[in-house]
Amino acid sequence: MHSIRILISQPTRLVLTIAGIALCIILMLFLLSVYHGVADGSVEYIRQNRADLWVLQRNAWNILRCSSILGTAHGLALRQIPDVHSVSAVLLLLSTVKNGDQMATIYLVGFEPQTGLGGPPHLVEGRSVLHDDEIVIDQSFAAKYHFKLRDVVKIQDDTLQIVGISAGTNAFVIQYAFVTLHRAQSLIGFPNIVTCYLVKARQGKDLIEVSKEIRKEIPNLEVYDHDTFLKNNIHEMESGFLPFIYTIAAIGVVVLTAILSLLLSVNILERRKDFAVMKTLGSPKGFLTFLIIKQALLLSLAGSITAVIFFFPMIEGIKKISPEVSAKTSVEQIMTVIFVAMVTSLLSSFISMQRLRRIYPLEAFS
Repeated sequence: MHSIRILISQPTRLVLTIAGIALCIILMLFLLSVYHGVADGSVEYIRQNRADLWVLQRNAWNILRCSSILGTAHGLALRQIPDVHSVSAVLLLLSTVKNGDQMATIYLVGFEPQTGLGGPPHLVEGRSVLHDDEIVIDQSFAAKYHFKLRDVVKIQDDTLQIVGISAGTNAFVIQYAFVTLHRAQSLIGFPNIVTCYLVKARQGKDLIEVSKEIRKEIPNLEVYDHDTFLKNNIHEMESGFLPFIYTIAAIGVVVLTAILSLLLSVNILERRKDFAVMKTLGSPKGFLTFLIIKQALLLSLAGSITAVIFFFPMIEGIKKISPEVSAKTSVEQIMTVIFVAMVTSLLSSFISMQRLRRIYPLEAFS
């Protein structure tokens, strides 16, 4: 109770401190949520298109930041291998969508609708593409540019009708869109070019042996099983995004430590004589130490509760302003951030305790 009385004795300072702590916690929650949203959006396309094997150009090991160029002749050769059941071609390219005066860049995926592989992972509206004059776009992209089903968009000089809206295709800085392979090849101007092949092996066949057979029959190819290829893309996504997340989160922790340390130190200085009197009267061992720790934990707890209350409305507001911001939050994320905040509060209390140790009992008589 004494810790609470000390804190509420300065209500304005208390409110500002809790607000500062809450903002730091909201920042960390937001970064974690965005990271998980981007992580899912970047690799959900690969995760859901469960091919047995992904076949790419030599030295290409992912599709996020690697270039792979294969010819249709590679597909014909793959289909001749006895242990291969089916082969689906995919062409990935950056393209520009036009809608009136609006222009936006998309990660265009050309696939073969008849094979069922390489298309959108989830459809929230409409259907997948069946014809060359159709396109499926991401729901975040549609919300940002106010596209809806049956709208017409232009890519270069081609007019395409939106027949589907997909989910799990938002990579934050860019969104996936889907057209037929023939349309994608006509857009790039090279009808015999693809990015990779998604291979299904015959039932019961060992994938390692099928991979060896493909490499033997067709040199200069990279062949990955589905799980390995998914891990490759996750690693590539994390290597480009995680350092940024960690840096900003670390700044948030430093700011949180500084805020708490400053407030606790100011409280100790303002009550320096009170603490000296307590020492003179023989306060129990550890009483003053636990008093500071309790204040730090109470402030951290109040900031955490405030952050959680305001975080979800803030996320909804951000999504309305910037639909491309994909944020996914879980109970584990929230508990992790609160735990970090509590640990930070303990660190701050230990820093401020250095001032407590410099208070001597004789100061009570000064």
